[in-house]
Amino acid sequence: MILGLLAAASVAAQTPATQPIDRSVLQDASHAIEAGRLKEAKLLIARAISQGARGAPVERLTADVAFASRKYVEAWSAYQRLAQSPDKQPSDCEKGAIAALEIGRTADAKPLAECAVASTGASWRAWNARGVLADFEQDWAMADESYARAHQLAPNEARIINNQGWSKLLRGDWADAVPFFELAATLDSGSRRIVNNLELAKAALAADLPQRRAGESDRAWSVRLNDAGVAAELLGDRKRAAAAFTQALDASPVWYDRASNNLKQLSQN
Repeated sequence: MILGLLAAASVAAQTPATQPIDRSVLQDASHAIEAGRLKEAKLLIARAISQGARGAPVERLTADVAFASRKYVEAWSAYQRLAQSPDKQPSDCEKGAIAALEIGRTADAKPLAECAVASTGASWRAWNARGVLADFEQDWAMADESYARAHQLAPNEARIINNQGWSKLLRGDWADAVPFFELAATLDSGSRRIVNNLELAKAALAADLPQRRAGESDRAWSVRLNDAGVAAELLGDRKRAAAAFTQALDASPVWYDRASNNLKQLSQN
């Protein structure tokens, strides 16, 4: 009996006690996410969990990994829970709003965006997201206010200026949209989206259809002509729109569905 007790005591002495949670592991995981080292971040989060870390800090880091990985459904779901918890942080609302917008859940994005901009330290991304939502609702006053606040915080951020131009375009203010797109293209000449928006706005105002570029493929040329047709139709220039859609079909060696459908719809209308 005594030998049994001694054996049990010996085993107990050899069993390590539960190690305390090392908070620096969570901090290292956060830094890894910011640096784009997502595999490293996942390993660090797993280590923290094995040490007993639980609750909002772990869930937030997991959501941040999903957000950085563009897994927006997963990220939005996690940020929404965090935003409704006592441990809510402004970043939960901000990233939750952006994730919701990325997956088209504008109704869910709105309260998160409002939560994000309510913070005294709201970032330009929070105000930019609020501006995008205002555009969806055609609340132009709120859109202008939101983009202005975002621009004030990040005056050289091309994405804000591009959105300001797109907001003008949505209102039919094509001429007012062009300077925004031009400035955005100057700040970020490598953005295909910004360049396309600039061309679309200019095509809507030009007297003639856009000319083909040197070395431009049939497909790319067809796409640009189709976009010019869309712009002309929105301005009410049906003749120019029809010409653009027809040229888009002729430009491509294959049947270009978008231009074909647009031309068909134009004739029906």
